[in-house]
Amino acid sequence: MTQAAHPLAPEVRLVDTRDLAWLIGSLLIVIAPHTLRAPWWLTVLTLCLFGWRLYCTLNRAPLPSRWLVIGIAAVAMLGIWIEYRTLFGRQPGIILLMLFAGLKLLETRSHRDAAVAAFLGYFLIITNFLYTQSMLTAIVMCGALYTITATLIGFSAPQRPARANLRTAALLLAHAVPAALALFFLFPRVQGPLWGLPQDAYSGLTGLSDSMSPGNLSRLAQSDAIAFRAEFEGDTPPQPLRYWRGPVMWDFDGRSWSTGPTLLADFTPLEGGRGRYRYGVVLEAHNRNWLFALETAATLPERARYTADGQLLARSPVRARMRYDLVSVIAPAGPGSDEEPAALRRALRRPPGFNARTVALAEKLRAASSSDAEVVTRAIALLREGGYAYTLEPPLLGADSVDEFLFDTRAGFCEHFSSAFVFMMRAAGVPARVVTGYQGGELNPVDQIITVRQSDAHAWAEVFLRGRGWVRVDPTAAAVPGRIQSGLARALPAGEALPLMMRPQLEWLRAVRFRWDALAHKWNVWVLGYNPERQRDLMLLLGIRDADWRSLTATLFTILGVMTLVLLAWSLRQLVRPDPVQRAWGAFCRKLAARGVERVPHEGPRDYSVRAARALPGSRRAILRIAWLYIGLRYGSQASAPAVARLRRLVRQLRLT
Repeated sequence: MTQAAHPLAPEVRLVDTRDLAWLIGSLLIVIAPHTLRAPWWLTVLTLCLFGWRLYCTLNRAPLPSRWLVIGIAAVAMLGIWIEYRTLFGRQPGIILLMLFAGLKLLETRSHRDAAVAAFLGYFLIITNFLYTQSMLTAIVMCGALYTITATLIGFSAPQRPARANLRTAALLLAHAVPAALALFFLFPRVQGPLWGLPQDAYSGLTGLSDSMSPGNLSRLAQSDAIAFRAEFEGDTPPQPLRYWRGPVMWDFDGRSWSTGPTLLADFTPLEGGRGRYRYGVVLEAHNRNWLFALETAATLPERARYTADGQLLARSPVRARMRYDLVSVIAPAGPGSDEEPAALRRALRRPPGFNARTVALAEKLRAASSSDAEVVTRAIALLREGGYAYTLEPPLLGADSVDEFLFDTRAGFCEHFSSAFVFMMRAAGVPARVVTGYQGGELNPVDQIITVRQSDAHAWAEVFLRGRGWVRVDPTAAAVPGRIQSGLARALPAGEALPLMMRPQLEWLRAVRFRWDALAHKWNVWVLGYNPERQRDLMLLLGIRDADWRSLTATLFTILGVMTLVLLAWSLRQLVRPDPVQRAWGAFCRKLAARGVERVPHEGPRDYSVRAARALPGSRRAILRIAWLYIGLRYGSQASAPAVARLRRLVRQLRLT
């Protein structure tokens, strides 16, 4: 015997097809960016769970049992553990949430269950910003926020048109905008994030390394990711002068170069030179300490350090986008021609037993030259006249990588040229080292900002010449002058595959990217770059001096309190002022009460009108007409303006007899 439901128990509304479709569509928008990072099998599994739930609704098939859902969850968690060897961390934790969204849908029967899945979608929106805070991500997640909010509104009003739900969602979010802006501008900013991420959060960052071996930079050159942007005050340097200094490689083991121990030094401001440039750099996160600067830096950014070999270092790994200001001088004049003997000995060190043919060639160059400068000149001429090819797909090299490149393959990328040249210089007795960084950068004609990408990664050499100090020599420029003058695309042989955005037939796409990059830069500077310094400047404009966290918090809560009071007053006004239908019904009830037919509090409109019609038989028809019209407007599926006007007119014309 089936037990009857308790009369006072709340009605459990089941999820219909429309509500489920809205919920699935909202969750798909949220998890779409995560599917690009999740294992393919988990993406397919999650989509299958979504499809399974939709199939059950469309075909009125029974939902799977709880034990089957638990089994799917256990198998998926085992697969994630095999994939990552952990269930904790940013990536495994977030894809587990993505899986749980599909599993929750699979057991969703009522609107209450669906609301839980929708709130899980809200949380997944936040997780997307743990990977990137780009403008595109913000736009997509705002769309997801809008659709999930409209979905929740639809759960509360199942028969309401979808367009009305969208309008209500827009109104709710618009009400939240002032509070969100107050929180953004006034919430106390701190240096660094409010919480720490696990180390796997930084494992996917792209950039230069502290070591260089054949093929490293050529693989990096295939990436279109942005390394940093530079905005100059006044003229921008021409392409051949855009050498952005990064890690300096000293130690060579026969195949790979590495930075080795880093020695800090006191920074001395530089003067003179052929050109002086003032600019700001917006550096993307790369999980290293390096700050890139146009050679040669004449000022030191705030909270930065300087090394003996000319590198600029942040005090901690750059794990979030940062901005710093610099002044650089081209060919500076002044001290710098001396070097520590220990550094010169280190710049001559090479592993024994490697690259015998290159060592013999270097000895010939030394014997034919009267100075270190002449050795350098002869080596550059050898590279220029040797018929070397510049390629993104260099041949594989063996143990004697320098010999094979110089005498056999004669094809390579910038790391091959710089490695071979520095080894040759050391073998000839000339102190030398490898410098890595970026060369060039694309000038955006929209905002005149230079965008440097990972495809601009470059390696060059520095040799020490007595009386001149460390002198930059670019072996790649000597062998392939087009790389420096015209960029990577024109330096590569005809027919070799280029990165997508460098292909000449996609000029229109580059024009679109220029405009998008200009917008993205403004977003990075004014939204993501809203740091404690900018917050203090804003507070000064508002007349708040010494804006510490106490004054900011007090101001924030004051503004939020005022907003709350305004919204409360507006809500109370809406409550005390009934809608036109209710006002007309109130006037009708007062007219009947004046004739002795007063409505009791528990009496509904149908019972009241029937009782009034019996008490006033002369107005029976008019009373019932007004009552049924009111019931249709008040409790019907939709109300029209003509019907409301008709109700008000009938109440106004009512004459009780």
